[in-house]
Amino acid sequence: MTETALRRLVRLMAELRDPERGCAWDAAQTSASLARYAVEEAHEVVDAIERGDPDDLREELGDLLLQVVFHARIAEEAGAFGLDDVAEAITAKLIRRHPHVFEADGTLLPAGGPRRDPAAVAAQWEAIKAAERAGKSSGAAAPGHLAGIARTLPALTRAEKISRRAAEYGFDWTEAAEVVAKVREETDEVADALTAGDPAALEEEIGDLLFSVANLARHAGIDPEAALRAGNDKFVRRFAGMARRVEAGGGRLAGSDLAAMEAAWAAVKRAERGPA
Repeated sequence: MTETALRRLVRLMAELRDPERGCAWDAAQTSASLARYAVEEAHEVVDAIERGDPDDLREELGDLLLQVVFHARIAEEAGAFGLDDVAEAITAKLIRRHPHVFEADGTLLPAGGPRRDPAAVAAQWEAIKAAERAGKSSGAAAPGHLAGIARTLPALTRAEKISRRAAEYGFDWTEAAEVVAKVREETDEVADALTAGDPAALEEEIGDLLFSVANLARHAGIDPEAALRAGNDKFVRRFAGMARRVEAGGGRLAGSDLAAMEAAWAAVKRAERGPA
């Protein structure tokens, strides 16, 4: 029987982990030592998607798949689980969370059945997840209503997920305008902490402000992480344009005064907007 590409990867990972014949670095790794690489590879996948580069996306997906295979191999060596267990777990979850597509045993429902609209499907998905969380939370060691949201997520993404979960219990503003007022309130508190010269209070108030902004993005239907990435890209683009204008006038950015840089920045913004 021909060895599949995935099975070959699994075999290579086992060979790399071999303490006698494998790679010393690979054999020495633990899930803890590899954790940061999983995060990095996931971000590189997103970057390839946003750049619309299918060749790079294929490569980055391979790097991310390697992380899955690597962690599964480490767990298998410890007698915990293997890659097949990982695949079976996600398969069972997909069947369980798509009752409008599959029977409980995984059989595909007949064509023409109730597929619902995307919004209804998303609501059903969240309801099933909530029921699963409730099942896990039963007993004396219940982790709490906001448990299960990874602390290692980007902070803005985690803030959006935390506030969305809280909103499921009715703890939320009724409209975006109320969140705007909260953002203004938090901005005033940042200013007060800045005036008071209290670094600890200032850090806390800036955190509250950012959390409120993430809530505002959620109410507006905007991904705060994507919005900030776009803002970062815009700043980089305009900064580069400002530098070109300063240097085209015979100056050097490092030696320019703030007034000259601000004038060049304003010119870049006007050029981006185009003729009125």
